Amino acid sequence: MWNYDRKLQYPVNIKKPDARAAKVIITQYGGPDGELAASLRYLSQRYSVPYRDVAGVLTDIGTEELAHMEMISAMVYQLTKGLSIEEIKREGFDTYFVDHTTGIYPIAASGAPFTAAYFQSKGDIITDLHEDMAAEQKARTTYDNILMLVDDPDIIDPIRFLRQREIVHFQRFGEALERTKDRLDCKNFYAFNPEFGSK
Repeated sequence: MWNYDRKLQYPVNIKKPDARAAKVIITQYGGPDGELAASLRYLSQRYSVPYRDVAGVLTDIGTEELAHMEMISAMVYQLTKGLSIEEIKREGFDTYFVDHTTGIYPIAASGAPFTAAYFQSKGDIITDLHEDMAAEQKARTTYDNILMLVDDPDIIDPIRFLRQREIVHFQRFGEALERTKDRLDCKNFYAFNPEFGSK
């Protein structure tokens, strides 16, 4: 399906540890609108897609989201590497530290652990593509929020890259939705499910 390249999609080189930033950035790993949920959403949905090119979009973006998980993981690791216990306590990272030390664990900034309830796979391509477009906008908003909370250029640069990819993904899903709607016999795309009119 794809080849793994042993480098990040975009470089992450954070020089200054910052537990406060790590606490908010980790939400894009395991939070409700994070990269793990996005990857699982798209890679699960692709199986029920009736059109190979649209399934390909889900596969492409789903695997790219795995690369984004790696970037977020690298950021959190670099932001927490070498922190003293005093820094961990002062920045409020102690509640995470007590359970995970500085290991990477899928969790939201609020402290809620990752759950499959964060994503949906309905089996109806129209429904799923609308879900996907909304997910990309929510992720973009989360990156906007992170950018308002951080000031280190080493953090801002990769976060801006990830934010831009959310915009591109939104556009690609929009194009896939239009291609799907153009193929329907009935322009009422709410009747897309073949079981809808059979009873």
